[in-house]
Amino acid sequence: QVQLVESGGGLVQAGGSLRLSCAASGRTFSNYAMGWFRQAPGKEREFVASITWRGDSTYYTDSVKGRFTISRDNAKNTVYLQMNSLKPEDTALYYCVADAVIWAVRRGTGDYWGQGTQVTVSS
Repeated sequence: QVQLVESGGGLVQAGGSLRLSCAASGRTFSNYAMGWFRQAPGKEREFVASITWRGDSTYYTDSVKGRFTISRDNAKNTVYLQMNSLKPEDTALYYCVADAVIWAVRRGTGDYWGQGTQVTVSS
C-alpha cells in the first residue's frame, strides 16, 4: 500500500503561483510513477501532469504546458506541482496519483490516490 497526502492548495489571484506537494508513505516511493489530476465542479476528472519514477521524463496536458512543472524528490518521498500564471479555469480539486506503470498514471487508472487539495483562482 502507498498512502498519499496532498497539501499546498489555497486561494490565489489570477496570475499568481502555488506549489502543491504530495507526500507518500508505505512502499518504496522511488518505484512509482507519479501524477496529478484535477476535477472542477460539474466536470470530469482530468489529467494534469505525470513524472516517471526516475524523474527523467515528464508529460503535461496542453492547457498547463509552460505554466506548471512537476518534479519529485525521492529522498523526501514527495512529488511537487509548481503552478505559475494561474487562471480561474485552473480552479479544481487536485489529486495526486501513484502507480508502478506510467501509463496507468496518465490514464487515471493508477492504484493509489490522495484525498485532494483545493485550488481556487480568483479573477
